[in-house]
Amino acid sequence: MKRMQAYQFQLLPKNKHLAHINASLGANRFVWNKLLAMNLYRLEQKQSILWYQEMAWMITLWKQSEDYAFLNQAPAQSLQQTAKALDRAFRDAFDNKQPHKRLPQFKRLNKREAGIKYPQHIVLDQGNTVIKIPKLGWVKYRNSRDVLGKIKNVTISRKHDLYMLSIQTERDVEPPSHPSSTAVGIDLGVVHFASLSDGVVIAPKHSFKVLSDKLAKAQRKLKSKVKVSNNWKKQQKRIQKVHTKIAYVRQDFLHQTSNTISKNHAMIVMEDLKIANMSKSASGTIEAPGRKVAQKSGLNRSILDQGWGEFRRQLAYKQEWRGGMVVYVDPRHTSQTCPICGHRAKENRLTQEEFRCLECFFEGNADSVASQNILSRGLGFLN
Repeated sequence: MKRMQAYQFQLLPKNKHLAHINASLGANRFVWNKLLAMNLYRLEQKQSILWYQEMAWMITLWKQSEDYAFLNQAPAQSLQQTAKALDRAFRDAFDNKQPHKRLPQFKRLNKREAGIKYPQHIVLDQGNTVIKIPKLGWVKYRNSRDVLGKIKNVTISRKHDLYMLSIQTERDVEPPSHPSSTAVGIDLGVVHFASLSDGVVIAPKHSFKVLSDKLAKAQRKLKSKVKVSNNWKKQQKRIQKVHTKIAYVRQDFLHQTSNTISKNHAMIVMEDLKIANMSKSASGTIEAPGRKVAQKSGLNRSILDQGWGEFRRQLAYKQEWRGGMVVYVDPRHTSQTCPICGHRAKENRLTQEEFRCLECFFEGNADSVASQNILSRGLGFLN
C-alpha cells in the first residue's frame, strides 16, 4: 500500500538565500490575494469565478507586464501551485459535503501566509543535512529524523523569524497489523483532558492558560507603543513568539498523548463531538442577548485550548498507519447512563465528577463512566 507522509524541519538559509525566499513568499502572497480579490468581486457581481486555468493565464500576463515584473523572481511552479491551492479552496467552499465550508481568506505577512511549494527537481542529502532547491541551490536544514520514501514536493514557509521546510514523501509499505488487540473508550474533557475506559486519566496541558498572563502583559505593552514604529514591531514579534510557544507546547502534548494511546490499543472509540458548535459564542444579538456569556466564553477558551479536533486527527492517521481503527459514537447521555444496569437519568450524575446510579446504586467517576459507555457503544457498533 502507498503511504503519504510529511516531515517538517527548520530551514537554515544563509543571507544569500533570504532575499530570494522573502521575495518569493511575497510574490505568492500577492498572487493569492489578488486572485482572491478578483473572485470575490466576481461573486458580488454574480459572475462566474476564475478557476485554475484562468488563474494561471492571469499570472502569465502579470509576469509579462512592467507593474508586476517582480513576480518573475519567484519560481513559476510555485505561483502555479498557489493558484491551484486557491482553486481547491474555492471548490471546498462550494462543496456541500464540507462540514465547515467557508470562502478563502486573504493572506497576511506572518499570518496565514502562503508558502513556496516546489513540486519537482528536489535533491536531498540527509548525510550532510542539506537540500537542493530550484533557484536556491543547496540549503542547510536542522535534521531530526530520517526522511523515508520518494519526495513528492517541498514547501518553504515562514513562521515569524523561523523558516520551515516541509517535505512530503510517498513510499510502499506492507499492510500494517496492529501489535495490540485491545479496545479503549475515550471521554474528552476540560478538567481532565481524557479519561480512558481502562482507568487511565490524562491531565490537560493548558498551554494557553499557563502562558495567558505572559501574553496579556505583552499585549498591554503593545498599546503604549506608537503604531508601526520600530518598538511596536519588536513588541509584535514578542507577542508572536508567545503564540508560537503556546501552539508548539500544545502540539507536542497532543503528539505524545496520541502516540501512546495509538501504540497500546488497536481500537479507539471516541464521541462524535461537534466542536465548532460546542465552542460557539453565547453573546447572542442586541435583540436577544445571550445568558452567562462570561462563563461560556471561559468554557470556549478551555475547549479550544485542549485541541480536541487536532487530537482526533492525529489518532485517525496514526491508527491507519498501525493497522488500527477509530470509531465515533453518539455522545448523548454517555455520562448519565449506568454502565452496569443501563439505567439512564440526568439525576445519576450528582456533580461534575460524581456518578451514582438510582437503580443499582453503582458509584464511580462520571468521566470514567462516560468512557466505559463510549467503549460499549463502539463495540456494539461492530456487532
